[in-house]
Amino acid sequence: MLLTLVIAYLLVTIAIGLVAAKRVKSSADFAIAGRHLPLAMIVTTTFATWFGSETVLGIPAKFVNSGLNGVVEDPFGAGSCLILVGLFFAGKLYRMTLLTISDYYRERYGRSVEVICSVIIMLSYLGWVSAQVTALGLVFNLLSAGAISMPLGMTIGVVSVLAYTLFGGMWSVAVTDFMQMIILVVGLSVLAVFAGNQAGGADKVLALAVSQDMFKFFPEPNLKDILFFVAATITMMFGSIPQQDVFQRVMSANSLQAATRGPIIGGICYILFAFVPMFLVVSALIIMPEKAAALMQEDPQKVLPTLVMEHMPFAMQVLFFGALLSAIKSCASATLLAPSVTFTENIWRQFFPHQGDKQALRAMRVTVLVFSALVLAYAIAMQGSSIYEMVSGAYQVTLVGAFIPLVFGLYWRRATTQGAIFSIVLGLLAWLLFMATPAGTDFPAQLAGVLASLVGMLVGSLGPQALANKHGGHHALQGTGL
Repeated sequence: MLLTLVIAYLLVTIAIGLVAAKRVKSSADFAIAGRHLPLAMIVTTTFATWFGSETVLGIPAKFVNSGLNGVVEDPFGAGSCLILVGLFFAGKLYRMTLLTISDYYRERYGRSVEVICSVIIMLSYLGWVSAQVTALGLVFNLLSAGAISMPLGMTIGVVSVLAYTLFGGMWSVAVTDFMQMIILVVGLSVLAVFAGNQAGGADKVLALAVSQDMFKFFPEPNLKDILFFVAATITMMFGSIPQQDVFQRVMSANSLQAATRGPIIGGICYILFAFVPMFLVVSALIIMPEKAAALMQEDPQKVLPTLVMEHMPFAMQVLFFGALLSAIKSCASATLLAPSVTFTENIWRQFFPHQGDKQALRAMRVTVLVFSALVLAYAIAMQGSSIYEMVSGAYQVTLVGAFIPLVFGLYWRRATTQGAIFSIVLGLLAWLLFMATPAGTDFPAQLAGVLASLVGMLVGSLGPQALANKHGGHHALQGTGL
């Protein structure tokens, strides 16, 4: 019965997405909803993009094991990213009326940097979307009591998301996000109240969290712990800024005010609401102590679904899986669309510069289809990986490769194309070096990558200018006979 209702819910979201798809008449409608979304929809769609499988399943598992210190990357870093986008990036980028974030790299640094950054951004999505697909497989596997295998569950999930994303693009994503966020917030809030009562009151849940030192946020006062804490904080806080899905939401706004305020409100809501799944998992430790302890050893991501399936009435199960699917589908649809639009606009179009808008729209849809197949294959191959780790790894690529060129391009007039190329190459090399050697156990690879990227930008931009000034001064002295 529960599986039947979940499938019915999937069909309803597909239908709503297909109705919204009727608004798509051009590639701009498909990519950025024709810049028609009001503030309320910018808030829900930024919140929805972030609130995915890792928020409902990954973050609570990390929180119970490592406390707030273990989840500094997400939700704190991730939510702060949206706030920073609204404060420092949305206004400047919105005024430029671009279709993708990679268009900015082309306008500022030229074609080569555009292509390199496009590839970096597209690669980063593989882990992120795979995490959502893995969670969809887990849901169907649990609901069918193992009758639907993980790979088959993943396939069903991808097809259900693809059904409306393929036709409606950003319009379908935004409209379904709006509906799914209402279900998510209401569903998880009701569940939290119910679980709190089952555990003997919210005060008992909080008391357990305090006794287990789960609210400890800051690292131990030694250099290594502090460095890894800083690295975890900036991974999503900075690494998510040069991402197409965030940019798409900013550019879809119908006004500058909606573009700047939407991400800020969405980010604050995300950080606050991410505590609800954490509360639910701590409740599970009181409601089913033995089972929860066993699952913590086996797979902590299953604690919350097991609590709902074994200790809550049918209505609560419907609410939970409706909320969970809403979170996963809204995140997956956004992250399938973003790399596909980037590929079509910034790589494919270079080979077909004279293609019309209808051909560009068709190319975007074909790319969504191809990328979905690649993601499904990757997710099946990566079975058994932690959802939280898959998401975290995805952002390190953009952090070390694309973040510094974006910030310096917007805020430093002396940034040059050579500086951007040096920044990307040095950032990626340092990151890969620390990832592949024991050095990464003593100094975080992503922090090494960002610092190398910063050095690359400064040396690449200032070096040639300093040499030119030196030679210019030398020739001037020769002219005076000195």
